[in-house]
Amino acid sequence: MAIKKLLFASLLICSMIQSSHGATKERLFTDLEKGALEVTATPSRTGEGVVLAAGVDKLSITWKVSSTATKTPEFKNIKVKLCYAPVSQVDRPWRKTENELFKDKSCPHKISSFPYDSTVKTAQSFDYTLERDIPTGTYFVRAYAVDAKDHEVAFGQSTNADKTTNLFSVQAISGRHKSLDIASVCFSVFSVVALLVFFVNEKRKAKIEQSK
Repeated sequence: MAIKKLLFASLLICSMIQSSHGATKERLFTDLEKGALEVTATPSRTGEGVVLAAGVDKLSITWKVSSTATKTPEFKNIKVKLCYAPVSQVDRPWRKTENELFKDKSCPHKISSFPYDSTVKTAQSFDYTLERDIPTGTYFVRAYAVDAKDHEVAFGQSTNADKTTNLFSVQAISGRHKSLDIASVCFSVFSVVALLVFFVNEKRKAKIEQSK
């Protein structure tokens, strides 16, 4: 009886594994509808050589569904992500672009997510403050349209297909914060002053003792 139960449990587990494999069918980036979303990302500071500060500067992001999009009936949500430009992926396999979306590491930073409303035809805009933990690098913004099963079906991005235009650079927060540096200086000054006061008091006490 125990053996039959064990066999039944084994068959049940195997069937569950097979069904889960079927449900997680590989999604390929090249299968997504390209340019179905029109995306722009405008930094709060622009100009040649400008580097945005993580935790401080902002992006003004706008997205809308393209008039040429054909898979809109499948759209359920719009997910906006911050992605590494190729220049920031060199010699960094942990940022590597993969065609299989579950392996792709080029867009790890989630910006926001919105429910798709087919009745809204105008562009949607919002401001995004760069997170404090964003690493130093060069970036662009990409938006994915996902279906009811949370599978990507279409995308659009703020750069061209080669990911060479409309890029922006971000400087990560250093290990030491300005407030810590200020506190350290203040503490040092206080220590020196306290030490001087101590020596002055000790000398005064010594003079008083000698005068007695």
